[in-house]
Amino acid sequence: MPSDVRIRVATPADAAAARDIYAPFCESTTVTFEEAPPTESELADRIESTLERHPWLVCERDGAVVGYAYAGPLRKRRAYEWVVELSVYVADSARGSGVGRGLYESLFAVLERQGIRDVYAVTTVPNPETERFHESMGFERLVDFPAIGYTQDEWQDVAWWRRPLAEKSGSPDRPRPFPSVREDDDWEALVRTGEDALEPSP
Repeated sequence: MPSDVRIRVATPADAAAARDIYAPFCESTTVTFEEAPPTESELADRIESTLERHPWLVCERDGAVVGYAYAGPLRKRRAYEWVVELSVYVADSARGSGVGRGLYESLFAVLERQGIRDVYAVTTVPNPETERFHESMGFERLVDFPAIGYTQDEWQDVAWWRRPLAEKSGSPDRPRPFPSVREDDDWEALVRTGEDALEPSP
């Protein structure tokens, strides 16, 4: 594992770096349907509230955040507790260096420890790079919704993807909150699961 990159849990102090990564996706792409970038304060609140139950991870290179990924509820009702929706964003300067893969692999490990059974992703299509990435990470494309959203002056198609994490059984234990998993003895190794996918700085 390269010594100058690492994956760790985000803190509200990472909000400015996360906003710098996320804002271009809002302003000039159809990757997200959020057209106005959130403020630094809004992102700090999102990080803090997410960490109450789910992981929000960042990837650092030479001390600078170059990507982040997080999990959140797919739907609000209790019956959906065992599945989550994932999001990942990588700085343009870090594309193709394993950051997205590393973040996802760490997320998968943490979520499986929590007791999550399936992870979902929702992507705008066509987007060949994103589609290839999710296929390479073991996601199955489930369904396409044609012209479901209007952004960037066009109607956009959306695809839903699923990747199983664990077998489903009768009477499953409720998932553990994320803070509980951080108390496990092997936590540091768990959150760094994806670091082997990362490439060092050029």
